[in-house]
Amino acid sequence: MRCLREKLQQANQQLDRNYPEPKLVYQQRGTAAGTAWMDSYEIRLNPVLLMENQQTFIDEVVPHELAHLLVWKHFGRVAPHGKEWKWMMEAVLGVPARRTHKFEVQSVRKNTFPYRCRCQLHQLTVRRHNRVVRGEAEYRCVQCGDLLKADATTSCN
Repeated sequence: MRCLREKLQQANQQLDRNYPEPKLVYQQRGTAAGTAWMDSYEIRLNPVLLMENQQTFIDEVVPHELAHLLVWKHFGRVAPHGKEWKWMMEAVLGVPARRTHKFEVQSVRKNTFPYRCRCQLHQLTVRRHNRVVRGEAEYRCVQCGDLLKADATTSCN
C-alpha cells in the first residue's frame, strides 16, 4: 500500500491531477502477478507470488498495474502496453517498462500442457489448451513467431 500511495502521489504531482487511490485486492490467481481492472478501478495482486518475490513485486508489479489505471484515466482506452503506458511507467513513475515478470511460477502453476515451436518447449495453461482444442485460439512463440503445436512426446505436469 505504501508503494502504491507513493507512486500515485508522484503521478498526481507530475500530471497535475488528483487521481483517486485504487482498491487493492489480493486475489489474483494463476501465473499472473497482477491485473488492473478499469471498471472497478482496482488492482488485483497474486498473494503467493507477492510473498515469494516481495521487493521486486513492490518495485515493479505494483507500479505496472497502477500505470494501467492511470493511463486509462489520463488517455482513455489505448493499447495495454503501448506508448502511453510506457511513458507513464518510465517518465512519470520512474520504473522500467517491462511487460512481463520473470518470477518462478512452479508454486502457482496448476496442470499445464506441453506445446512446441521450433525453438523451445512451452507450457500452456488448461484454459489456453482448451481454447486450442475447441479451435477458438492459436498461440505463437514470442521468440520465433512459430505457431505452437501440442507436443505428444511429453506428458502433462
